[in-house]
Amino acid sequence: MKRRLLGMAAALTLTIPAGLYALEFLEQDACLDSGGAWFGQLGCQTDLPKIDRILIKKSQRKLIALSGGKVAETMSVSLGREPVGQKHMEGDSRTPEGLYRITEHKRDSRYYRALRLGYPINKQITKAKALGVDPGGDIMIHGLPNGLGALGRAHIWMDWTRGCIALTNGEVDWLYQSTPDGTVVEIYP
Repeated sequence: MKRRLLGMAAALTLTIPAGLYALEFLEQDACLDSGGAWFGQLGCQTDLPKIDRILIKKSQRKLIALSGGKVAETMSVSLGREPVGQKHMEGDSRTPEGLYRITEHKRDSRYYRALRLGYPINKQITKAKALGVDPGGDIMIHGLPNGLGALGRAHIWMDWTRGCIALTNGEVDWLYQSTPDGTVVEIYP
């Protein structure tokens, strides 16, 4: 997995304009200034909305962040390498479908920041046991692999995660700051 992404990064450095490459690279380290204003791909915001629901439409590769029932932001995502269908077991590289909650804000991830989802739920555990398989876990909304933030939006050219939902580092910064633990995440086919 790591080799494939590193190869993708090397290829992309030849095709991404130098200014964009530098902007995406700096974005991962310059999220909040001393006054708390966020700087990144979505611009500078001093009053971040409180996200109270997240919708993920797998077929459209979109994450829609809602605040008070209104769309606060729409972002393009990458999914698991086998994005069609429900996740059944560890290692199937599918992004799960259903209703989950954010259970943790994770800073020390292999990826640039992560929001852990409460997957699997009891129904999925029961189904996996009946099939004699491990349902898996560690499903998150996360940024790019550490050290590869320069890929920026180019990461959406292919589904590359093991079942997670991936954003640019700037987008995950925004979501990380705006979304409390317990927020509902609905993932649709």
